[in-house]
Amino acid sequence: MQISDESFEDHVLKSERPVLVDFWASWCPPCKMMQPVVDRLHQEFTGTAEIVSINIDQNPQIAAEYNISGVPTFVSFRNGQEVARKTGALTENQLRKMIAAAGEQQQAA
Repeated sequence: MQISDESFEDHVLKSERPVLVDFWASWCPPCKMMQPVVDRLHQEFTGTAEIVSINIDQNPQIAAEYNISGVPTFVSFRNGQEVARKTGALTENQLRKMIAAAGEQQQAA
């Protein structure tokens, strides 16, 4: 799901579920390569975690606020707090671990 500067707070910071944010750009080949993986995870985790994407060129405010200097950058959140961050093309398993880490934070809270 695509989100924007305006919807970031509602979809990420106020979410009751773990959230994985994909910061990407249309000119970025690794971002395009990651999109099918992000889409698969979005389908798989529907109801248990939020998987969202934000275009840094169209939404520079959030990109600047979170110091996104390279894309793709994946950031997982739990209860509005950053749990993990990785930059670059990742494997599906690495993304699953980031989602799981945010979920584990939920269990401990």
